Amino acid sequence: MSDTPPQTPDFDSMTRDIAEVPAVEVIVTVAVNLMSAAAVKLGLTEEGDEHKDLDEARKLVHALAGLLDASTTEISSFHAAPLRDGLKSLQLAFREASLVPDEPGQGPGEKYTGAVYG
Repeated sequence: MSDTPPQTPDFDSMTRDIAEVPAVEVIVTVAVNLMSAAAVKLGLTEEGDEHKDLDEARKLVHALAGLLDASTTEISSFHAAPLRDGLKSLQLAFREASLVPDEPGQGPGEKYTGAVYG
């Protein structure tokens, strides 16, 4: 057992670090994290169905679509295009994984993207 006290985070340093990150990078990072989490909840990882939870996946895909819709004018098409492609892939995977598919336009995030077809 160590006698050294646990270190507390250096919040001043963390604030300085985040202040140096461009907004586009923060948006893209959050989007990628949402995409990754949604893929896990859709069972699209090596573990397959082990973590599959379509209710959770729906929330994540919907949040991703909202973020991309809200940030369309803030991020360049260089960043937005692959994120939109990833979103569409997740929406299609959700539709395929659902036992009772949503009506066109009612799937996760389709409020923002419009109906998604294969």
